[in-house]
Amino acid sequence: MRQNRPIRSDVKGKRLIQREPIDATSWAYMKLLRENDKTKKIYPVDPYAEVYQFRENMYGILTISADGMGDPWSFLIIGPEKAMLIDTGFGIGNLKGLVDEITGGMPLIVANTHCHFDHAYGNCQFDRCYCHEYEVEIMNSKQDPHIWDYLFDENGKPIWLEFDRNDIIPFKRYEVVGVPDGYTFNLGGDYEVELIWVPGHSPGHAMYLDKKNRNLMAGDGIISMRVGISGNSPYTRLTAYRNEMVKLSKRMGEFDHIFPGHFIVDLENTVIPSIIETCDAIIANPQDYDFTHEFRGRQTYLKGVKGLGTIGYSPTGI
Repeated sequence: MRQNRPIRSDVKGKRLIQREPIDATSWAYMKLLRENDKTKKIYPVDPYAEVYQFRENMYGILTISADGMGDPWSFLIIGPEKAMLIDTGFGIGNLKGLVDEITGGMPLIVANTHCHFDHAYGNCQFDRCYCHEYEVEIMNSKQDPHIWDYLFDENGKPIWLEFDRNDIIPFKRYEVVGVPDGYTFNLGGDYEVELIWVPGHSPGHAMYLDKKNRNLMAGDGIISMRVGISGNSPYTRLTAYRNEMVKLSKRMGEFDHIFPGHFIVDLENTVIPSIIETCDAIIANPQDYDFTHEFRGRQTYLKGVKGLGTIGYSPTGI
C-alpha cells in the first residue's frame, strides 16, 4: 500500500497503520495546515487534540484516526451565553476538559453530524447529545463499554494508532435527544445554529448552519477526498442525498464556507453545485464511474466531483 509522507506534530498518539491512501491534495493541505498554522495549539488537558482557531469564536479540534481512516474534525462554536460542540471523535483523551478550558466552562450543547465511531464515540464524556431523529436508534445501540475493543489486537495492543488505553475516558451512558430537520439551537441572544438533514452517508446525517459566521459544518456529507454513500436504508441512497443537496443549494445565500468532518476545511460553498452535477451523472448512468475501490471486501464505484474529490457509491444503492 502506498504510504503518505508523515506529518510533524507533537500530538500524543502516533499513526501505526494507514488503512487507505489519502489523495495527494487532501494530504498536502493537512500537512501544510498542521505544520504551519499559527493558531494551532495542543493543550495539556488533552494532548491527543490539535486545536485551530478558524474564526474569532469558532475552533476546529483535530484528532488522529484511531482506526486508520481519515482524521476527524470536531468544531466548537462559542456563543454569547452557550457554546456548541459538533462531533466528539473517538473518545480518546479528555475532550470535555479541553472544551471547558477553551470556553471557560460555559454551558455546552453537544451535537453529532452522525453516529459513526470517529464522530460520536466521545459522546459518553457528556450528559446529553443531540442528533437528527433518524439517528437516535443506532446512536443508542452503540452505548456500550466495548465500543473501543475493535481498536486492539488479541494481545491488547492498538492496531492502527499508538495510544494508551487508559486515556480512553471510561464509558458512561448519556441521553440521546433526536430533533427534526430545521431544529434551531440558541447560543444566546440572536445567535442560532440550525440542524439541516442531509442523509446519504447515514440515515440521519446532519449538517449544522452557523448563521452568524455563515459557516456550514458538513460532517461526512461534503469531504475533499470522498463522500461515501451506501447502505440498505432509503435514506442512505444516492438519490436521497442528491435531493437534500438540491434543497441545500437553494440556501447557499445563507453561508459562504463549509467545514467538513475530515481533511480540507473552509471550502467555498461553490462545491455544492458540483456535487449535485456528479450525483445527476451517476443516477443517469451508474456504470459511468471513473475508477473503483475495494475496501472491507466491498467494491465501491467512484466518480469525480469538480473542485472537490469523489463520490463513492454502490451501483445497487442509487
